[in-house]
Amino acid sequence: MPISLTLPLRRLWTLDKFAYSLRVFLAFSGALLLSWFQADIGLVIPLFLGIIASALSETDDSWQGRLQALAVTLVCFAAAALVVRWLFPWPWLFALALGGATFVLIMLGAIGQRYATIASGTLILSIYTMINIEHQGGVPQPGDWSQTLLILSGAAWYGAISVVWCALFSRQPVKQSMAQLYRELGRYLMLKATLFEPLRGIDLEARRLALARQNGRVVTALNQAKEMIFRRLEGQRGEGKLHRYLRLYFIAQEIHERASSTHYPYARLTEAFFHHDVLFRCQRLLDQQGLACKRLGKALLLNRPFEHDQSEQALADLRASIDHLRAMRNPAWRELMPPLSALADNLATLEECLAAGDNPDAGDDPDDAALFNRSPASVKEAWERVRLNLTVGSPTFRHAVRLPIALLAGYALLQWVHPSQGFWILLTTLFVCRPNFAATRRFLTQRIAGTVLGLVVGWLSITLFPSALLQALIAVFAGVTFFATREKHYVIATAAITLLVLCSFNQVGDGFDLIWPRLFDTLIGALIAGAAVFLILPDWQGRRLHREAAGVLEASRRYLEEILRQYASGKQDDLAYRLARRNAHNADAALSTVLANVLQEPEPYRKRAADDGFRFLVLSHTLLGYLSALGAHRQRLGAEAHDARWLAEGHRIADYLAMLADALARRAASPGLEEARKAILAQLEGKPPGWEAEVYRPMHTQLLLIAQQLGPLTEAAERLIAAPGDRDDTAAPVAAG
Repeated sequence: MPISLTLPLRRLWTLDKFAYSLRVFLAFSGALLLSWFQADIGLVIPLFLGIIASALSETDDSWQGRLQALAVTLVCFAAAALVVRWLFPWPWLFALALGGATFVLIMLGAIGQRYATIASGTLILSIYTMINIEHQGGVPQPGDWSQTLLILSGAAWYGAISVVWCALFSRQPVKQSMAQLYRELGRYLMLKATLFEPLRGIDLEARRLALARQNGRVVTALNQAKEMIFRRLEGQRGEGKLHRYLRLYFIAQEIHERASSTHYPYARLTEAFFHHDVLFRCQRLLDQQGLACKRLGKALLLNRPFEHDQSEQALADLRASIDHLRAMRNPAWRELMPPLSALADNLATLEECLAAGDNPDAGDDPDDAALFNRSPASVKEAWERVRLNLTVGSPTFRHAVRLPIALLAGYALLQWVHPSQGFWILLTTLFVCRPNFAATRRFLTQRIAGTVLGLVVGWLSITLFPSALLQALIAVFAGVTFFATREKHYVIATAAITLLVLCSFNQVGDGFDLIWPRLFDTLIGALIAGAAVFLILPDWQGRRLHREAAGVLEASRRYLEEILRQYASGKQDDLAYRLARRNAHNADAALSTVLANVLQEPEPYRKRAADDGFRFLVLSHTLLGYLSALGAHRQRLGAEAHDARWLAEGHRIADYLAMLADALARRAASPGLEEARKAILAQLEGKPPGWEAEVYRPMHTQLLLIAQQLGPLTEAAERLIAAPGDRDDTAAPVAAG
């Protein structure tokens, strides 16, 4: 094949949605070919519905795990389809089963994401079965199981393609997730570089906020990569290629800790070195390292060598600039030179990590390469996760109550009015009704806009292309487009699935008769979903800000304690340390997500909570930066008396964070915080005899920065405690894992 064609195909293969879309294309094409060979185009609709439900239920796994998940999925699908078919003629029994099954399936999602995906797919297939029965006349024919079997056959057909694909290309999703991780790390480093821009009057708060939000994306990418590697390592410990990706994952973790480290308030450095180029050198180095991370991600996908010469040169320039400043011996810089040198050392280590990423096979395996398994280890543990969420304070429980009521309202309406194609109401409600108002609002508007667009394009398609073959091909193309765009471009995805429905149903009936019912049913279903999330146990994110903030402080406390433990015993990247670090970043990302949702809520529920929350997020993310720097430089302490003193002060800071977290969780002031903070500051600001300002002591320097951060952080926490508006004092469930 010519090189001009090979390169575009290789680049297409690197796209994360390409393989997914290709699997869907094969499944749809196979179903279409079967219907043509059987000379029965009516087979297309149930087969397509089964394929869609199965593809929406697909979980990321090794081929063995995918095979097990497929077996569970097909059992759930078969049970759901049979129950729908049996109870369809009896509305009251059907309604009871619909409400009860929806509640149970949503609660099963509390066990883990894999179970939530299968449960969601089961609900979707249930409604697809209702739609297919209605399309066949509204009354299941006794003894005729053909339509049910066709739906299940479509699901099994896509599942078989998925299992075979996983067996043939098991490492491709891992490679793509690692590339995505390094791209997000690159963006984080480039945003971090803007904090070093030596300009006065810039909005540092806005830049720190953007950095905190990007940190959430990095954390998401880290979690996704870890889960992909873990699922494929189970039972395959000898697979060398997977261990290469495991080393790349640990390198990314190290880069993230180094990148998120903060060694000194950047505004003070800008003021002190405004007329020198050292901060410009820091900015350029971080920017080049960010570009290098992006190049590393691209090199992973294309199996190409990775170069980072420009960042190496930028590091040498930074070293030269610091040496020049040190040679000037300015007394005003005595306390600034140590953290500046530590910053350079940190960036030098980051550069070494990038070099290791170029050839991870050359590095040694970490002493502790274990990954934390967040899946339940037994049925008892799975039930415990469900039990902990059986409370009004749980978002999962609220959604599990809200969604069945919304579906029952739609079912009651279609039983009362008997609209044409009325079960599309239930499908719209299922897709639009989300666990919180912000997500529901977003999907509601996009679903309506996409449906209108799809109906217009569908009307044009079946008008301009009356050929059954062309319409079938358009349906296949639309189905592939839906799966390629459903996560990032939901309007296009909705338009595509609407186009698929019109072209498919036009094969066995009159697609024009479906246009207005589809539009009205979408509007009614979206209205029901919006009303449900607004009126039934609404989960206003602003009311839980104090709990999320408390979770951030508690996770930071545990991270600090793990760091102190390693200062006492020596540096070791063991599972306990990595888990504490990841949980601290997860809590930071969760707070950022909640605040993004708060901005979408109605003003009476938002009030000033968003402003106070974003202020807290910036401060807590700065605290996390100081902790990361403390962790990045961790080493066993010496025998000096002041080393033990700093260790004790570190534990006092951890106790302070615990008290502040408790006050936030209870939404009540905690006495004694001011006195405790002053006592910590007094101890850390005092200098022992023989103290040399030119020497960088990571424990003392970072603990002092953390202690100085406690004041603003406490003030921000108190504003969240005193925030106006209705309180939601229901206790949230304990998160599993």
